[in-house]
Amino acid sequence: MNNISVYLEIEDGIVADVSLELLTKGRSLANKLTCKLEAIAIGFKLDGIGAQVFPYGVDVLTLADDKRLFPYTSLPHTSILVKLYKEDKPQIALMGATSIGRDLGPRVSSALFSGLTADCTSLEIGDHEDKKAGKTYKNLLYQIRPAFGGNIVATIINPDQRPQMATVREGVMKKEVLDKNYKGETKTLDVAKYVSDSDFVVSVIERHMEKSKVNIKGAPIVISGGYGIGSRENFELLFNFASIIGAEVGASRAAVDAGFADHERQIGQTGVTVRPKLYIACGISGQIQHIAGMQESSMIIAINNDPSAPINAIADYIITGNVEDVIPKMIKYYKKNTK
Repeated sequence: MNNISVYLEIEDGIVADVSLELLTKGRSLANKLTCKLEAIAIGFKLDGIGAQVFPYGVDVLTLADDKRLFPYTSLPHTSILVKLYKEDKPQIALMGATSIGRDLGPRVSSALFSGLTADCTSLEIGDHEDKKAGKTYKNLLYQIRPAFGGNIVATIINPDQRPQMATVREGVMKKEVLDKNYKGETKTLDVAKYVSDSDFVVSVIERHMEKSKVNIKGAPIVISGGYGIGSRENFELLFNFASIIGAEVGASRAAVDAGFADHERQIGQTGVTVRPKLYIACGISGQIQHIAGMQESSMIIAINNDPSAPINAIADYIITGNVEDVIPKMIKYYKKNTK
């Protein structure tokens, strides 16, 4: 009752990173609220899930294991969560803002009349005073996300309905093991009591998945280009540099909007969040929306012809100059020093 619940996304028996990130955040929120952290796994052959999630501080792991529950289809997963939430009455329910979470979250929240905040980038616990109603609400979930095209950051609350539901973007929260020896309780559901045969009216006959060829989130070095790069052709300079030093290429929203780079490379509040060992920002002014997606990089090098660019304030090293002049020199001396 009144615990924090995290829905686990599972593929080939492996819990998705976004779910582990949510467990890490969920554990810290549960500590503040002095409640339990629960995780829900729905799928098939889930015996290895406990070993993956208990180290993140999960107190209760609920398993719904049935061959028909994998791969994901909307109706059975929705039925299980809706009935389970009605029984357990969690105060907070979280899931990833992925293709699955964006399908499942609205279905569950609609059935429970609970509301849902999508694509959150941060979650905090705090109070709220409704002066008009003369009420003070304690320990609400602050659901924080970009709004109006990323131009502002909105804090959304749900004072009265439960659970407080949110989907959270992948990569915006740290994935951190609490205790590798942490042990929680495992509960196994009788799936037949939670789903009906009609929930399985849709079955997946054949399934094809193509993984993205871009792995910005996992790259140890990221070279990002902004609007200051000037053109899609000039971005080839960054790709050339990246191929030489073993990096991945990212982009600011302005560069993506201008057509210089593809959206899957966008870094920032409306893109992906990265934490590489080295982040090289090329022709990026450093608007807050972009900085939010890369400020936790271990080392930041800013290359910009504007000495007062905002990104310089968080950079470890600043190179003032035109990118098309600086990058060839960096390539030259890198090759010279690695011979």
